[in-house]
Amino acid sequence: MRTMMTILLAAGLLQAQDKPAEVKAESREAAIIPVKTLTGDSFDRLVQLLRVFNAQAQFSGDKNLRTILVYAPKDVVEQMRKVVADLDRPGSEAAIGRNIDMTMTFLRCSTKIDPAAPTLPADLEAVAKQLRAVTQYKNIELWDVVPMRLQEGKEASDTLRLPSAGLPTGTYANATIRVRPDAVTRRDNGRFVRFGSLRIGFKVPIVTGSFQTGVAGAPNQTQYSYLDLGLETSGDFMEGQKTVLGKVSGAEDDTAIFVVIALKVLD
Repeated sequence: MRTMMTILLAAGLLQAQDKPAEVKAESREAAIIPVKTLTGDSFDRLVQLLRVFNAQAQFSGDKNLRTILVYAPKDVVEQMRKVVADLDRPGSEAAIGRNIDMTMTFLRCSTKIDPAAPTLPADLEAVAKQLRAVTQYKNIELWDVVPMRLQEGKEASDTLRLPSAGLPTGTYANATIRVRPDAVTRRDNGRFVRFGSLRIGFKVPIVTGSFQTGVAGAPNQTQYSYLDLGLETSGDFMEGQKTVLGKVSGAEDDTAIFVVIALKVLD
């Protein structure tokens, strides 16, 4: 009898060991994480970087609404919020992406026609024609062409000396350029570069008078001071299209500077 009880107890113990333990289901929640800064290709890179959570969460990104929809345990949702907050800013691993070639063309314009003005390059004739049609400026001259290599999501700056024909030796005009291309975006009609900011500051010498050197028979010397001018803009600019950013007024109403940009996104 004791032997039979021992066998029954042993059989019951084995059955208890074979029975799988009950697994408590982990509660999940749905959450929407807004993306405030990244757009276009930068948003896509953010979604790719979030794939490290594939084993713990279900999620999808909506580029148009700039949101990440998450279904996951609460602690995982909080981890994803922190990762998005770290990456959703200029200069992050998600923001920095494609290289961009930008060409800036500075045009000096005047209401007075100069028959001796040099001929514009052929690729700028269409821009000049448009400016003559919509402004009072009829004389349009190429001042300088400045190439810049940019990187998506990273601010760039440059300070340069511009050609100063007609000014005495040692007198120059300067330009300081500061630009932040936030994202490359795609539309049905092509690619666009979204600039969070694009600022150009000019220091242009202007004639303020003349003075004598004190040397007998020497001609009077021209006196100059510097005029600070600036242009600031933002927005989406199409790849492969020349875009006139705007007008920078000179010291006189009959003169102005126009800035034209052309962009190429490097794959």
